[in-house]
Amino acid sequence: MNKPLMPTLIAMSALVAACATTPTTTTSLDQARSDYAAAQANPSVAANAPLEFKAASDALDRANTAAAKHDSLNEIDRLAYIAKQKIATAQEVAKQKQAEADVAKASQQRDEIRLEQRTAEANQARASADRAKNEADLARAQADAAANSAREEQAKNAALQQQLADLQAKQTDRGIVVTLSDVLFNIDRAELSAEGMRTVQKLADVLMQEPQSAVLIEGFTDSTGSADHNLQLSQRRADAVRNALIGLGVPGDKIATRGYGEAYPVASNADAGSRQLNRRVEIVLSQNGSPIANRH
Repeated sequence: MNKPLMPTLIAMSALVAACATTPTTTTSLDQARSDYAAAQANPSVAANAPLEFKAASDALDRANTAAAKHDSLNEIDRLAYIAKQKIATAQEVAKQKQAEADVAKASQQRDEIRLEQRTAEANQARASADRAKNEADLARAQADAAANSAREEQAKNAALQQQLADLQAKQTDRGIVVTLSDVLFNIDRAELSAEGMRTVQKLADVLMQEPQSAVLIEGFTDSTGSADHNLQLSQRRADAVRNALIGLGVPGDKIATRGYGEAYPVASNADAGSRQLNRRVEIVLSQNGSPIANRH
């Protein structure tokens, strides 16, 4: 009668043996394992709370060992609770340290931004100072150049005035007039003497400094001799002066000539001295390039 019970006993023994090899688990232990997996997946936990995370790992190992040994459910839950607390502590410490790191990083970024701003402001101020210095240097150079130019112009004008004074030039309403006397020509001829050429050279020097001036060369004689001869002689002498000036570099297109013969005397022609005054060549220089007025 006992033989039918044998398969049942064998099955129950197998079930007991299987249960003995399967670790015990609880809801708390499963939750602790899940929390640990989440913490392990977060690199911030291991980086910012390594000691706390190691303690949590050890606590979970103890809970797992208790489950494997089939300790009581209360003991397994107690150890699982401790593991969960330590996992939560590791996560909280990591969170706080990460927050502190974020704050420090934000502060560093703000400091870097402020430094960049101050650097940019300093660079801008330096650039502004450099521009101001360059502008000041340029203004000073321009002022110096203007002063030098003014001094050169004054020196040039002074030299020109001295040259005109040497030529005994006179200011008239028609312009500046330089008179070449009869003694600068050969007698009754239109050729300039050596002294006459020296005087014309001085006149050429003046004209080369006054490129805008128009020049009118007028020839005159005394009343002796025929009017036709005197007119031709006065014209030839005016032309001789023009040709000499051109030979010395004065542009010919700015020089005009005219012979007046015995017209427009400056003395009475009553004696030799007066007649010599009338035998002359007058060079009229216009001022500022304005036309030279005709004689009246």
